[in-house]
Amino acid sequence: MIRLRPMLDSEFADYVAYFVPDYAAEISANYDQDMDSALASAKRDVERDLPLGADTPGQDLLCVIGEDGAATLGYLWCKPDKDGPCVFISDFYILPAHRGKGYAKAALTALEEMYAKTGHSEVRLRVASDNDIAQNLYRSAGFSPTGINMRKAFGRATPERS
Repeated sequence: MIRLRPMLDSEFADYVAYFVPDYAAEISANYDQDMDSALASAKRDVERDLPLGADTPGQDLLCVIGEDGAATLGYLWCKPDKDGPCVFISDFYILPAHRGKGYAKAALTALEEMYAKTGHSEVRLRVASDNDIAQNLYRSAGFSPTGINMRKAFGRATPERS
């Protein structure tokens, strides 16, 4: 149904164009930052975590590809442990035009199969507490909650959101 392939360097700009605003919206919603500050934070994080783009060592940037082998349906950004059993999903996104067709669940299965061949045996991720659609997807794919992220801001004024 789908396959995963390494992201090409030429595709990295398209990925960042989706990822930075999406990540900034999450930062803004969850950490009391105005959108301009959240965008700057998201850009800094990408520059820090992916300094060589799609070729950054230790980071696997993957494209979710359709049956025809041409259409990019979405993206996966993973960090496999070098010596351990775990693969951490930093980002997973199915493009809006391709949602609701089973591609997300198929991509997670393909991810497991891919990493099983490299000796990994566990996938972990963090999902926003207000993202019910993603939580339901992950549960239906066999994931189970392992904890709850919590925060409390103090000692500074909360900025107005734009």
